Amino acid sequence: MASHFEDARYYMGRAVEHAKAGIKEEVEPLEERVRELTGTEKEPEPGRLEKLQADLQALEERAEGEAREAVENARERVTAYREQRED
Repeated sequence: MASHFEDARYYMGRAVEHAKAGIKEEVEPLEERVRELTGTEKEPEPGRLEKLQADLQALEERAEGEAREAVENARERVTAYREQRED
């Protein structure tokens, strides 16, 4: 059953990506027109270095979370083992 949820989550993500791309495509000409009228320039997209740094930061945070969970799980197992031996 978990695979069904994983599949549903995957397809929901894909649907969101397609919806986002469609909205961006429809709104882009309007954005350009508003920028022309107001005289504001579009901000540059982040470079490869900034994207890489953001990805590394996200991976670091994910690894920290997983490590905390693993340590907590190990502590629970050790406690349960000790309690079992005392009985």
